[in-house]
Amino acid sequence: MKTIIAEKPIVAREIAGLVGASNKKDGYLTGNGYFVTWAFGHLIGLGMPKDYGISGFDKTALPILPNPFLLTVRKVKKDKGYTADTGALKQLKVIEQLFKQSDSIIVATDAGREGELIFRYIYEYLKCNKPFERLWISSLTEKAIKQGFDNLKDGAAFDGLYQAAQGRSRADWLVGINATQALSIAAGNGIYSLGRVQTPTLALICKRYLENKNFSVKKYWQIQLLHNKELIDFKSLSKTKWEDQKLADDTLKAIQRSETATVTSVETKSVTEQPPLLFDLTGLQKEANKKLNLSAEETLNIAQSLYEKKFITYPRTGSKYIPEDMWAEIPNLVRALQDRETCKQAVTKMKWGRFNKRIVNDLRVTDHHGLLITDKIPSALNAKENAVYDMIAFRLLEALSHACIKEITDIALQVLHYDFTAKGCKVKEAGWRSIKGSFSDDDTEPVQDLPELKKGDELKIKEASVLEKKTKPPVLYTEAGLLSAMESAGKEIENEDERKALQNIGIGTPATRAAIIETLFARNYIQREKKSLIPTEKGLQVYELVKERKIADVAMTAEWELALQKIENNEADAGAFQKEMENYASSITNELLQTSIAQNNLPKLVCPKCKIQQLIIRDKIVKCPDEVCNWVQFRNVCGVQIGIADIESLVGKGKTSLIKGMKSKAGKKFNAYIVLKEDCTTSFEFDKNKSYKK
Repeated sequence: MKTIIAEKPIVAREIAGLVGASNKKDGYLTGNGYFVTWAFGHLIGLGMPKDYGISGFDKTALPILPNPFLLTVRKVKKDKGYTADTGALKQLKVIEQLFKQSDSIIVATDAGREGELIFRYIYEYLKCNKPFERLWISSLTEKAIKQGFDNLKDGAAFDGLYQAAQGRSRADWLVGINATQALSIAAGNGIYSLGRVQTPTLALICKRYLENKNFSVKKYWQIQLLHNKELIDFKSLSKTKWEDQKLADDTLKAIQRSETATVTSVETKSVTEQPPLLFDLTGLQKEANKKLNLSAEETLNIAQSLYEKKFITYPRTGSKYIPEDMWAEIPNLVRALQDRETCKQAVTKMKWGRFNKRIVNDLRVTDHHGLLITDKIPSALNAKENAVYDMIAFRLLEALSHACIKEITDIALQVLHYDFTAKGCKVKEAGWRSIKGSFSDDDTEPVQDLPELKKGDELKIKEASVLEKKTKPPVLYTEAGLLSAMESAGKEIENEDERKALQNIGIGTPATRAAIIETLFARNYIQREKKSLIPTEKGLQVYELVKERKIADVAMTAEWELALQKIENNEADAGAFQKEMENYASSITNELLQTSIAQNNLPKLVCPKCKIQQLIIRDKIVKCPDEVCNWVQFRNVCGVQIGIADIESLVGKGKTSLIKGMKSKAGKKFNAYIVLKEDCTTSFEFDKNKSYKK
């Protein structure tokens, strides 16, 4: 007998159907010489300090450097502690029995770093020594699975992948556990969670937020002219930017008296815009955030669902290319899209027999090729799934189309002795831009049509006006912007040699970036303000504490990603990497334990109920330490974090300022004051003095 182990039940069922294991049992399927079973994601993980006999946050126990690392069954939170997940225990027993009854194992967990880790940790935990082979596939279509079974690979071929996954897992443990405990002990005021990738990501958000907030906006004025020639209206703009409005107004009057502008030069150049490559996961997440306002995690979940329904290939890819041997399948995918209503029109624009091969590059394909649709065309998807699917389908059609060729014209004009410029654009060959029919990117202004102009032409000024403009601060990160910054973190490095070495390395991997961003939300370090990501009071506090420390260093985190890639490719030693991480964890622990956190930035407030005790202020609650009194106020009220100033106001004056943007249970937004009643409970007071019990 052989056991096939998949990552999820849905995948196991697909495989079982193909290998003829149709007999359903509790936790597995069997038949035709196979057991087919599954994990539920990570059943086994690294043990917590408690598993090493270290309870609570103990300064003397730091740094904690496990040797060896212990593996434990996944835990869930119960009451005040954690206990083994009963579902995980039950499934693990099934897997153990099947492994014992089998001669060999076929690993069918997702074909990537985390999928490898899920299986290997189970294999190691169960002390199994049965031989295993690896099913390595990029889509769940019947054809792909059959091809995968015809080409099973020896499990040992993926040892590098496992060591990189294990290295990542241990590094996150060493840095996360030690840094979190060290800073929390130093603070003595709640838990400050830090992490190997989470903290540099928080640093990116905070740094950008502070640059934006501290930017001093300056006004300036430019003059805009309106011309007309050959029935075409077009505009030109002054090169001069006046800092004094009166000077701009005076110049305008002089220009209005002049009435004509002279063309001093005409420069035309041809610009070739290559089609975009296929999406990798980060590219899809950025596009879906810009166009559909989906979070990175939502996009990943939708893509995973489309993959499991066999409509797209494996989504957690870091590549935008396909290998040469896949090129022959591409026309079938395009043909299949003729049957999809939303894509029909675009498919008619494709030049059959002349597809662009720019996406073919064997050397640039990592574990998986770029995101593709399969030849199974979806029906009955929800609106978001349809939108993400179409994004992937249209990107394929664009990638196979030819370059867009534009003619860009720069005109220089003179009025009196003032210089003006006008820019024009003509599309000569639409190429890939005809697929969606959009000829300029969303973030650039559409360029105007210009008439035929030559040097020396005199143009009438139809209108002239002064435009008031402002210098723009660095934009706050949206999720798309943050994903770009994480992806190209290497570009931000100041040291030139380091920057060159890390130019294509980001922080986190395409598969983990969404989870890192979600962790920052869960920790109450960041929040959404419309589409922007901004730090909370707590997020800024953590940033202020660690911004000069190694743990917030984006370059160092990018270097580790590079080291993990080398381990995966068997070009570096996993043991040496772990030693380096242990040394790093030790040094940041010592660094953070010496951090002096100014406690005086928290006000000293007396409990409004017992009027004796000083209140304990945490990021989630404010409470009286006296168990008999037990007065408490939660800091998150109807989805809004209540700031320290409002807590002070509530306790001292009995009322906060107007809290805006709270959400009722029905999901409706409202604004209200929080007021302290005579019995020291709180309620809402609305502008119209309506109130109801909170």
